[in-house]
Amino acid sequence: MRVIQLSDIHFGAEDAAALEAATAYITDNPPDLVMVTGDLTLNGLPREFRSAERWLARIPRPLLVTPGNHDTPYWNLPLRAMQPFKRYRRFIGPPSASRYDTAGLHARTLNTSRGAQPRFDWSKGAVSLQLAGAAVDAITAFPADEIRIIGCHHPLMEITGTPVTGGVHRGQTAAKLFCDRGVDVILTGHVHNPFAVALPFGDGQTYAVGAGTLSVRTRGTPPGFNVLDISPACVGVTAYCWTATALEVHRVWRLPRRAAPEGAAPEPKLSRAEVVVQIEGPGVATEPA
Repeated sequence: MRVIQLSDIHFGAEDAAALEAATAYITDNPPDLVMVTGDLTLNGLPREFRSAERWLARIPRPLLVTPGNHDTPYWNLPLRAMQPFKRYRRFIGPPSASRYDTAGLHARTLNTSRGAQPRFDWSKGAVSLQLAGAAVDAITAFPADEIRIIGCHHPLMEITGTPVTGGVHRGQTAAKLFCDRGVDVILTGHVHNPFAVALPFGDGQTYAVGAGTLSVRTRGTPPGFNVLDISPACVGVTAYCWTATALEVHRVWRLPRRAAPEGAAPEPKLSRAEVVVQIEGPGVATEPA
C-alpha cells in the first residue's frame, strides 16, 4: 500500500521545477492514495486557486485535499472573516471532512484552518472536537489491522526542531483521541520541514508525519514531499527533496505498526525508543504553547 503526501505548494510562490518533478513522480508511480495537506495557495487569490485547480486535475486519483490557513483570502479581511473558504469551495471543493475507503486503507481529512480567531495570530490551527470525533468514529469502524489515516494542515502537537508552531487549539485533545482510538498516521503540513514522530499517548504507535513544501518558501530544507509505503508490520516514510537537478531521498523513517497479523512477512520490529533514535532532530511531540 502506498500513499503520497504533498503539502504547502503555495501557488503564487511555487517552486515550478520541484512541483513538476513531484508531479512527474506521482504520474509515473501512481499510489493507492494522494493526500494534499493544505496551503495550495499563497494568498488565497482567485488566480492562485485557478493554478491549483489545473494542477490537481493532473494528479492521479484517488485524491484527498484539505485547506490550509493560506487558502483563505489572506488580505481581504472581511471575506476572510465572514466566508474564509468561499474561494476554496469554488475552485477545489468542500473544505469540510472528506473520505476515502478501500480494502486495507481508510483516510479522512479534518480542517484545522480558520479565517479568523479570537487571538492575534489567526493563522494558527484549531480543531472541532465534534468533527474529530466523527472522523475517528468512521475510521475506526474498520478492522484494526487496516491502515487508518487522518490528514489535516496543522500539526496537532508541537514538534521540536521545526521552525514554526501550529498553535492548535484543542490539538492535544484531538491527538490523544486519535491515539486512544487506534489511528495509525496523522499527516500534516504547515511547518515546511518533513518529520515523523511517535505521539506520546496510547501505545505509542500513532505517528505524526509532516511533509515539506513545494514552494520557494523553504525553511532550512529543500522543497519536497513524502512517500509512505505501508506493509502489515511497518509504515515506511521517505521524504524526497528537490536538489535543483533531481529528486533525492532526504530522510527515511520506519515506523512499526501496532497490529501486524499472524504470519506477516518478517520485518524488524522497532521499539518506540529505536524510532525516537532514528528520527533524530524533530523527535518529540509536545503540548502546544
